[in-house]
Amino acid sequence: MSDKLQRLKAILNDVSDLDMTANLLEWDQSTYMPPGGGEARADHLATVRRLQHERLTGDEVGRLLEDIAQEGGLGEEDSDDACIVRVVKEDYERRRKVPASLVAELARHVSLAHGIWVRSRAESDFSLFQPALETMVELKRRQAEALGPSGCLYDALLHEFEPFMKTAQVKAVFDGLKAEIVPLVKAVGGAGDSVSDAVLRQRFDVGAQREFVVAVVRRLGFDFDRGRLDLTVHPFCTNMSPGDVRLTTRFDPEFLGTALFGTIHESGHGMYEQGIPPALRRTTLGTGASLGFHESQSRLWENILGRSRGFWRHFYPELQAAFPQLAPVGLETFYRAINIVRPSFIRVEADELTYSLHIMLRFELEQDLLDGRVRVADAPAAWNSKMQEYLGLTPPNDALGVLQDVHWSIGYIGYFPTYALGNILSVQLYEKAILDAPGIPAAVERGEFSPLLAWLREKIHRHGRKYPPAELIRRVTGGPLDSGPYVRYLKTKFGEIYSRPARSISSASGRGRSRPRSQ
Repeated sequence: MSDKLQRLKAILNDVSDLDMTANLLEWDQSTYMPPGGGEARADHLATVRRLQHERLTGDEVGRLLEDIAQEGGLGEEDSDDACIVRVVKEDYERRRKVPASLVAELARHVSLAHGIWVRSRAESDFSLFQPALETMVELKRRQAEALGPSGCLYDALLHEFEPFMKTAQVKAVFDGLKAEIVPLVKAVGGAGDSVSDAVLRQRFDVGAQREFVVAVVRRLGFDFDRGRLDLTVHPFCTNMSPGDVRLTTRFDPEFLGTALFGTIHESGHGMYEQGIPPALRRTTLGTGASLGFHESQSRLWENILGRSRGFWRHFYPELQAAFPQLAPVGLETFYRAINIVRPSFIRVEADELTYSLHIMLRFELEQDLLDGRVRVADAPAAWNSKMQEYLGLTPPNDALGVLQDVHWSIGYIGYFPTYALGNILSVQLYEKAILDAPGIPAAVERGEFSPLLAWLREKIHRHGRKYPPAELIRRVTGGPLDSGPYVRYLKTKFGEIYSRPARSISSASGRGRSRPRSQ
């Protein structure tokens, strides 16, 4: 290793350490920090994020990148060193466009806004959060303008979470998906009330819920020697290293699905981070390829496995033992209950079929807020209008509507599309996994999840951020992102659950194929 490359890596170690320190501060704020610590924590985070930004974008990094390019000798194009230098160059050139003062201002406001959102959501009063959101939108607009020009402010923010994906590409994918899902929801709705989730809406002891979900995610492959589970208002996963990955969840004593599927979801994120190789730790490659890839992992474990018959053929007897009220409930009744299709107010509790409609709503509203077509003061009304348009529901209060998600309070404008992209990708990946390892479904029924996790480790996790998302999709599946498998999965699954032939539902719409152009 040349001296220049070694020096660059030393700087990247500092950048990563500062990033992980900020993650720890943010995790603590969402879990254990007393409310009175908010002002000071905002200052802490502003300082750490500013120092991280200055370390990455300093002139020394630019000089080192030039010298390393002249030296050459980084090995193969996809070697770790070559990819580290490529990704650092991309990050350096992009981040230098944003002033350190704006980075600090954003970090401080995010810390304060999160606390305001928690209170606003608890009181279901958007007016409490409105000033903070107005400031957030303005700060994110300034960030997007600094990162431009591209002719589209949203492109700049989307890139933060899904690198090289354009807003127009996401819209094309979503338009195609919407054309398939809306008729499918109507077709399933025509089956009437043939499915009920009443068995999930009983009293479930929170302590027993925690014990069960911990046992499940441990069996899936989440390593509690390198991770933990805590409570928060809105579930999330964060990490300080592959050896320290934090899951959070929330429990509802009157509904089993909240913690059960929410924790499985977050464990998918956690297993991805635990699968990053030690050699990539403290470099710019030491995390997932994109948030779309991250969501593909969480949605794969939560839905494709966690809501499957095979999964519950193994786990259902244990669930019945943990909760005797389920003893008289048959497996098929339980399976149908966890897969009920019912438009709902809350995104994180939405069924698989209508979930992407929640994402489309947020994707459109974020663009409207950023571009000034909708004022922040009018966000609740705009939200309710889109809920009625997409799901036929009007939220009765702000907590069930515009205040339900944490993302805007933490500056994550541009994140939401990755959930639906992750849904699409999850099916592509699972189909390829079964093609490569046909024994996976049988192993799942036996409660053996290591074959699937090993495949994900080999094909995805071990690469970290080495490849742009579009390239990694091609490397794993042999083609681009394709919504066709996802649409077929939905039609087959829900056609069968609602006791209608899959082809009768499939005929309600077109071919189910939408491909964005790759970068």
